[in-house]
Amino acid sequence: MKKLLTIVLTSLLPLVGVQAQLSTNPNKFLGNITTRGNVEAGGGVPSYYTLWNQITCENESKWASVEGTRDNFNWGCDRAFSYAKQHNFTYKFHALVWGAQYPGWLESLSATERFAALTNWFDNVKAKYKTLPMIDVVNEAVGKHQDGNPMMKETLGGGGKTGYDWLIKAFDMAYERWPDAILIYNDYNSLRWDVDNYITLVQTLRDAGAPIDAYGNQSHEVGDISVSELTSVMKKQQDALKMPMYITELDIDKSNDSQQKAQYEKILPVMWEAPYCAGVTLWGYVHGATWVSNSGLYKNGAERPAMTWIKEYMASDAAKNAVGPLPGGKKEASIYIRPASMKVAKDDVLPIKVNARLATKTIEKVDLYVNDELVATMTEEPYIVEYTASTPNWNTTKAVVTATDGTTYERYGRFSVVRSTTKHQPYNETVPELPGTVNITEYDNGISGVAFNNATRSETTALKEGQWMDYTVDVKEDGLYSIDVTLASAKAGGMFHLAEYGLDKLEYLTEYIEVPKTGGSSEWKTMHGRLQTKLTAGRHVLTLLVDKGGFYMKDITFSRYEEGSGLSCRLKAFSREYGVGDHVPVELKVSSRNSPVRFVRLYANNLLIASMDGEPYVYDFIPTETGTYAITGIVIDADGKEKMSGVRNLEVTSTSPLGITTVRDDNADTPAYTPYGVEVPDGYRGIVIKDGKKIFIN
Repeated sequence: MKKLLTIVLTSLLPLVGVQAQLSTNPNKFLGNITTRGNVEAGGGVPSYYTLWNQITCENESKWASVEGTRDNFNWGCDRAFSYAKQHNFTYKFHALVWGAQYPGWLESLSATERFAALTNWFDNVKAKYKTLPMIDVVNEAVGKHQDGNPMMKETLGGGGKTGYDWLIKAFDMAYERWPDAILIYNDYNSLRWDVDNYITLVQTLRDAGAPIDAYGNQSHEVGDISVSELTSVMKKQQDALKMPMYITELDIDKSNDSQQKAQYEKILPVMWEAPYCAGVTLWGYVHGATWVSNSGLYKNGAERPAMTWIKEYMASDAAKNAVGPLPGGKKEASIYIRPASMKVAKDDVLPIKVNARLATKTIEKVDLYVNDELVATMTEEPYIVEYTASTPNWNTTKAVVTATDGTTYERYGRFSVVRSTTKHQPYNETVPELPGTVNITEYDNGISGVAFNNATRSETTALKEGQWMDYTVDVKEDGLYSIDVTLASAKAGGMFHLAEYGLDKLEYLTEYIEVPKTGGSSEWKTMHGRLQTKLTAGRHVLTLLVDKGGFYMKDITFSRYEEGSGLSCRLKAFSREYGVGDHVPVELKVSSRNSPVRFVRLYANNLLIASMDGEPYVYDFIPTETGTYAITGIVIDADGKEKMSGVRNLEVTSTSPLGITTVRDDNADTPAYTPYGVEVPDGYRGIVIKDGKKIFIN
């Protein structure tokens, strides 16, 4: 009997813990945050799990807190996440991308290095937390809500074709790692002063097919909002977005107990009982331990009247039975409608894909509606429709996924149809084939905003920031490709990347390629690079995006890339520092076991400086500016396979060693030249370089 009693009591323990929490609604949580990095507040305040059934770390899971020192990770969020698992309630990772609390060391990196660092951050979070219930993927990205937003925007690829490419990329990266997590966009002032910009941002992410599952209203600024204003704004958001909503950071900063209680009484039921509200997180509950002075619900260990009322309300039938958008608080369906373009010409064909996935059930069919008209019923993947866009202005889409048990799940979206009937199509009747060369001026025909943006068909017009152009190509073979770009620039600082707006995700084909100075706007040089991902055989639309302008581009040559296992390529080390104009011997040692060497190429800062087809592979390089030159070499064999050397940095000082660098020989048939390419004139016997200046001597 004693044994039986023990078993019964043990089995009841989890149930007792759940019942003790304020929210007993199975489809919504009432959550809170850590207090000064700890779960338990102490000071006579009740244990966390007796009050709340969701937790968000106030700071411990932000990038700056975790990786304040590069490559050293402090997972202080473990305390909260482990506590939530112990007491069987949910938790949220806050936040992956935020233009405020990022590591300070990030600012010293280039855009390419920052993207690599951000990817490494995502990867390390994934390695630490294989699964996460909820994630604030991006926090406060509307306009200049945070000073670091322009830098984060550049880090993730800029505005691009949609204006919000950087945010779409962030959500794509998160979904690749946590497909079962509820992926949230979260922002400040979204219920008061920035409502329209907030809606536009979230709506664009949804309409572009980004894997965003919910939107979060922080709710710090609602201390004096009226019920009518709150109701109106929430309805406006939901009518536009039609997806689950979270109240993510609610606090009422009132020192007057009666005023605080009265405001909670007004607004919490409006938020909680909205059928699209999936949960409410209060932002702190201990007076003096929150980010604002008077928002706490416990003061000196005693509950304030607002807290007493919250307890009473959460015990009411209205709170217990309020409908929620996510049964059990979990994401069963991942449904994202991804059009090939968010804007299309009238009567043109627009491919639309429904990316659909159920976590525990099996899909029976996917129905796609455009403007409330059923256009396709699909029972097998890929769920793609070729839709002829005939109705100008905004067109609405709706995907209905039906599971084999009869349960249905919905997702909404939009695309825009312009009145022009100029279709998006290749520039020439013959589509360029890859491997091959794409002329920059021969971007796709169509209208602005569909096939290009702010573009010109002149290679003598400088490219501008925000410019982009589509290029339809036929890829003949699957594989990796290298690129050689013909460009010119009078100064360094330009930047571009290649992307493909696929029906599954936004793919960045290259890193952010920084354009070095070539010597002038008409000094054309070849810059070498490589695609980051493989291209599949078939038709592709590649997009050239100009991240920073001021340079000129002529063409891009795509070549199949295959590394030769039998090739060796090594640069000889430089013996010393050199001066501007010095003759620098650059020597490359190469060998090939399997196939003869066809030729060798040398690059300085990725610009081609020499191509050699026979030994010795030595080039007389003359640097024209001070600084560090990154020298690399590539050997290509007769089978087209290649091998790149490591990088040798050539340090170039402002002057050559002081002294007479050449002496005129009046008996010689030709005049003497210095290593700086300056002829010693009659009447002088040589030249000295001092502090970068040429001084003739006699």
